[in-house]
Amino acid sequence: MTETPLDATHDPALRSWVPGADGHADFPIQNLPLGIFSSAGAGKRGGVAIGDHVLDLPAALAAGLFAGEAARAAEAASARTLNGFLALGAAPRRALRARLSEILALGSPLDSPLDSPLGSDDRARAEPCLLPLADCTLHLPAQVGDYTDFYVGIHHATNIGKVFRPDNPLLPNYKYVPIGYHGRASSLRVSGTDVRRPKGQLKAPEAEAPRFAPCERLDYELELGIWVGPGNELGEPVPVGEAASHVAGYCLLNDWSARDIQAWEYQPLGPFLSKNFASTLSPWVVTPEALAPFRIAQPPRPEGDPAPLPYLLDEADQRTGALDLELEVLLSTARMREQGLPPHRLSLSNARHMYWTVAQMLAHHTSNGCNLQPGDLLGSGTISAPDPTGFGSLLETTRGGKEPVALPSGESRRFLEDGDEVTLRARARRDGAAPIGFGECRAIILPAR
Repeated sequence: MTETPLDATHDPALRSWVPGADGHADFPIQNLPLGIFSSAGAGKRGGVAIGDHVLDLPAALAAGLFAGEAARAAEAASARTLNGFLALGAAPRRALRARLSEILALGSPLDSPLDSPLGSDDRARAEPCLLPLADCTLHLPAQVGDYTDFYVGIHHATNIGKVFRPDNPLLPNYKYVPIGYHGRASSLRVSGTDVRRPKGQLKAPEAEAPRFAPCERLDYELELGIWVGPGNELGEPVPVGEAASHVAGYCLLNDWSARDIQAWEYQPLGPFLSKNFASTLSPWVVTPEALAPFRIAQPPRPEGDPAPLPYLLDEADQRTGALDLELEVLLSTARMREQGLPPHRLSLSNARHMYWTVAQMLAHHTSNGCNLQPGDLLGSGTISAPDPTGFGSLLETTRGGKEPVALPSGESRRFLEDGDEVTLRARARRDGAAPIGFGECRAIILPAR
């Protein structure tokens, strides 16, 4: 595994001349995530989030702000999707990040007065390329060919297992195999897109036969999304020590789940209609470079757990393959919004609770020769903390609907109701580093048709 070095772009003292960027909750100059946006009179194109603005990459490229590897990366990221940019790999991505940091930094040589020996008109050329984020429409950052959802949150897996299999909650293969299933790429939607309540077959335990009806136990799932960069050829596995070089970025993922449909259909082949109706993604691709200061060691396995098989074990990955990333779930009901009440926090978890690393997930995915392609998406599976304040789904938080959540509006929830809005947020923070975030991943539930 190649570790991402820290450099001048990570300096917590770095400041930007872009208004509102310094101290921004998600997008200070130390982040610089990429995405796809459109604006009035102009179609989809690549951009970079900085504070409450978007740097229009095609405009910046036309203004002559990039050269060399940075220009190659900027050109690829200027298209209607980021697939070509994701395919480039780490070196061009790092060159673009370094150049963006130079252009947007306050007090850098590129921000000096024009009569300075180090003077440049780069800032003057960059300022017209900035658009208010509020005036932009955000889109899915890539054309997703395939989407695979894993199940690496061991606390979630145990809690869910207790609901469906009280006497055998965690199946023995869990600690040997990064469990996953292939999801539906066509129903992936960007944050802010409403989600329609699905219909399906529901069967109560006492009923003799199922019925077809709207889902009554709709749930969210707090997940991390992983964007695949350079892919691999069919029949050519990716070794775990090289897997990190195939990861191009991260996002938030809400993999909505119809628990009552799932309970009836999931055996013998797993989720189907209970999962394929919608999954919501945050729009910005947070790069591995931006997350480098927040790399941590993979937590040691509990005593008695088996060691990963050799094809899943890499010393460097165990040393730096996990992320210290706060993950938050907020709920706002229609009544709460009418009353002007702020969203209610349902959960605060952390990506450190993943039982398998991202590199192990990708290595296992390709271990049988399966080919991944640029823009493919991997989901971590629900990431729950060990205690109830950090459970990543309502099924866990309410103990299968037995203990409803009390809300400040006087309402309660066992599962999601029409009009509810779920928002996921992420925050990376460590001593000696500037905090960064992912932006919101949110959607409102609409009634079934």
